[in-house]
Amino acid sequence: MMLGHSLLAFALVATLARALDAPPRRALAAGAAAGAFAAVPDVDMVYALTGLAGAEIDGVFSVTTAFWSASTVVHRSMTHSLVVAPVAALAFALVVVRGRHATRATVAGFVLLGGVTVVATALHGLLGLVVLGAFSLAGVAVAAVVRESSQLDGRTTFAVALAGLASHPFGDLFTGEPPAMLWPLDATVLTGRVALSADPTLHLLGAFALELAVIWAALLAFCWVTDRRPRVQPRAAAGLAYGGVFFLLPPPTLDVSYHFVFSIVAVGTVLAVPVAAPTRTSVALDTLRRSVADHGVSSVTTGLAAVTLALLAYGTLYVFV
Repeated sequence: MMLGHSLLAFALVATLARALDAPPRRALAAGAAAGAFAAVPDVDMVYALTGLAGAEIDGVFSVTTAFWSASTVVHRSMTHSLVVAPVAALAFALVVVRGRHATRATVAGFVLLGGVTVVATALHGLLGLVVLGAFSLAGVAVAAVVRESSQLDGRTTFAVALAGLASHPFGDLFTGEPPAMLWPLDATVLTGRVALSADPTLHLLGAFALELAVIWAALLAFCWVTDRRPRVQPRAAAGLAYGGVFFLLPPPTLDVSYHFVFSIVAVGTVLAVPVAAPTRTSVALDTLRRSVADHGVSSVTTGLAAVTLALLAYGTLYVFV
């Protein structure tokens, strides 16, 4: 879901920035920064590597099972907190500050991150130190890139970082255990994930559809900001043939979904490949770049449409057969 988190933040921030009359380049930069910050909370998955160290390698599924089992120890807790988000966003924004106060601002940012890490260490020991340390380093790395790009100032960085960090936990409500949104406070917002259906397969298909909707939102936001029209090529209709997989593979669930996810994404990837690309004959360089970009958007749109039709075909067969 990391991609979904990032794309959702990108879509929301880029659209809002453009609606507020930000130039396209700046709107895209703000959206990209928000998307990058939205991916930072999942750095807590670094702890899951401990599961691989003790795993018995007797197949790819045994390795993935060990990885995900270890990840549940700490995933979606400290780094997914809405209490931590504004503090971390402020710290990352301070790293972006330029000018004569840049050094003081950076030091203040590291002090804030150090304070949160101390709290995590006091509550969770070495585990808290490793996870919050990795979270802090990842966020500072994103902030350093934002600073070098010179597209966003400190105040804007705070807003986009907060949007990315605070929106992340809500994307996890439909898969796995719910995030500890109020850590370190001893309070629980949700005791279990939001169920889209009592049927585990329909729940997975619904969660996948939501993820797909987020990708569509990000694509349409990009097209709006850059003044492009998304075009779907007719070959996307071939995605409907994916419905036949219903008769070949067992129904997927959150526990076992690899065969479904990999196969349906493969369909979209294959159908996204353009039949022909623009050549450089008799066109100016700027026109060529625009043409190549338009073909890229068309390919992504076509692949996404193919996956959407594939999901619709599969879901229809599952419900009515």
